[in-house]
Amino acid sequence: MAERRSGLARGLTNYGDMDFSLYLRRANAASMGYGRSTLDRPVVGIADTTSGYNNCHRHVPELVEATSRGVLAAGGLPMVFPTISLGESFLSPTSMMFRNLMSMDTEEMLGAQPMDAAVLIGGCDKTLPAQLMGAANADIPVISLIVGSQLTGHSEGERLGACTDCRRFWARYRAGEIDREGIARIEERLVTTAGTCAVMGTASTMACLVETLGMALPGTAAIPAVHADRLRAAEASGERAVALASGELVPRRIITRDAVENALRVLLAIGGSTNAILHLTAIAGRLGIAVPLEWLNELSDTTPVLINLKPTGEHYMEDLFRAGGLGPVLRELRPLLNLACENVAGQTLEERLAAEPGWVDRDVVRPFADPVQPVGGLVALFGSLAPGGAILKRSAADPALFETEARAVVFSSLEDLSARIDDPDLDVGANDILVLQNAGPASASAMPEAGYLPIPRRLAAAGVTDMVRISDARMSGTAYGTIVLHVTPDAASGGPLGLVRTGDRIALSVAQRRLDLLVAPEILERRRADAAPSRPAPARGYRKLYHDSILQADTGCDFTFLRHPSPG
Repeated sequence: MAERRSGLARGLTNYGDMDFSLYLRRANAASMGYGRSTLDRPVVGIADTTSGYNNCHRHVPELVEATSRGVLAAGGLPMVFPTISLGESFLSPTSMMFRNLMSMDTEEMLGAQPMDAAVLIGGCDKTLPAQLMGAANADIPVISLIVGSQLTGHSEGERLGACTDCRRFWARYRAGEIDREGIARIEERLVTTAGTCAVMGTASTMACLVETLGMALPGTAAIPAVHADRLRAAEASGERAVALASGELVPRRIITRDAVENALRVLLAIGGSTNAILHLTAIAGRLGIAVPLEWLNELSDTTPVLINLKPTGEHYMEDLFRAGGLGPVLRELRPLLNLACENVAGQTLEERLAAEPGWVDRDVVRPFADPVQPVGGLVALFGSLAPGGAILKRSAADPALFETEARAVVFSSLEDLSARIDDPDLDVGANDILVLQNAGPASASAMPEAGYLPIPRRLAAAGVTDMVRISDARMSGTAYGTIVLHVTPDAASGGPLGLVRTGDRIALSVAQRRLDLLVAPEILERRRADAAPSRPAPARGYRKLYHDSILQADTGCDFTFLRHPSPG
């Protein structure tokens, strides 16, 4: 009995007799009711991210069934296996802490289990990037199956979509415009279906970038979670995985530097989430592709915002689907894109765009010559406060605040923020800059989506709706405001952000791409010498691994030992 290198014969457990190993594996597979001919088929692994702690994925069992149907129809054997699932709202301290763990889970299960190709089902919120980080170096073809976005809800005649509208109504509640009964009604009406956030948040942004990279079937990023087309996309992904099973179209052949550049262009054009910079940098870093923030600025100056979606515009993901999906955006960007890039359908980007219909709803996707905004949605800032860079989502910010010099009001931690932000005696004015420290990747908080600092209640009640806010934390892609994030190095690792004190002057200049702390160097050195010792490191478990291995935001917050040794 000769050893085979496909199907169930891939990666045999070695007991010293490989024929016995295959015999034993087939015997155990037969115990699950498979016939002999079925066990001879190519195997397609299907990663199941169902979890009771991930409401966005509650329809994943239906997607698994449809994917399996596609695999069987194409002559393959579907093998479903579980991985970690990351539900943003249910994880403490933050889902970001566990993104790298999920990537390791995915990578190891792709390599350790016998499969000739794989379909990875993901959506909220760190699952898609974690899966691509894990799959980046896989030696088998991989297809991403996106779970899709929620449909919008309604309340008293107003259309609602998580989670931009979540934040809008919460701000009104804090300002005293809505009472407790009113906010309770909104709470029940915000999230009405399965799927990820209904706006261009992180999940929808990553869906668009995964399709742009070529790792999902064309036209699948914007399909709503509960639409029949989402099930058809699952079936088609299963069928395509079987077709790819005997080939060499592995992720590293698809995720090239040119494909990453295309993804950056699309990120800027859709007014996408700041989180996507971290995730795209981490995915690319697994393959030795550097994504310096200077590259982002270069592309941002020549890439307009084309999608009129919340939080940058007024529409929702289901409107983008009806408008034609991601295809119209790619067609508008065509002169700027690298058209030779391949996708999992076996096409180049040029071939894909040539085959697509031309209709588009121009209220949702604007033409290149008449954009929503003339420059890209994100910009990187550098300066004495952020030597390694910081990110501002200017498409969701107030341009009146883009050139600001003001007094800092500092919160030393999330606990300090929570204790004092609504103190009526807090010394803060509408023109001050709110600063949050110790919420970055090296902190005990592990970089949560806390950069969206609330407007102090006293100011909110007086009608203040936006202030400059600066932190080493992240911000949900569904949020809005003049918010500077990912300040690098972070405060917990000794960055200048940790040396800021209330009363210091900070200068922000979007035009000059600057973020500076206007304090003399000798004063900062005295503060550094007087700084309190850092918290003791975790002693065991995954949190120790995280603490010992986490990188900063400019390298995607990956682990030192997972990133390619020589990105460039």
